[in-house]
Amino acid sequence: MEEDLRQDKVFETAAQLFGLLATPMRLKIISAVCEQERNVTELLEQIDTTQSNMSQHLATLHKSGVLSRRRQGAQIYYGLQNEQVSTLCRAVCTQVAIDMDDEVALDPSERLLVK
Repeated sequence: MEEDLRQDKVFETAAQLFGLLATPMRLKIISAVCEQERNVTELLEQIDTTQSNMSQHLATLHKSGVLSRRRQGAQIYYGLQNEQVSTLCRAVCTQVAIDMDDEVALDPSERLLVK
């Protein structure tokens, strides 16, 4: 019985995380901040969207604990707070890219399975 409750909680938490990541814009943001912190201006240079839309997604990702943020002068910098989210996004997006095109040039260490 206790194991069933634990398993239910695991599935519920995973479903919430997948729901949070079910937006291409949020995946783009996570990808953009994987290597280093970025401010909104830098993110808008990389990702084609409006400032309002970007701010909404950044707020959602920050509130959920995926992104950290810090103020430096007038700028707010966003960084990855949850490395597990980055790993999950990279794994899923890499697998999708492989499935879409067997000729995708990826480093072997980035692949989930070798075809």
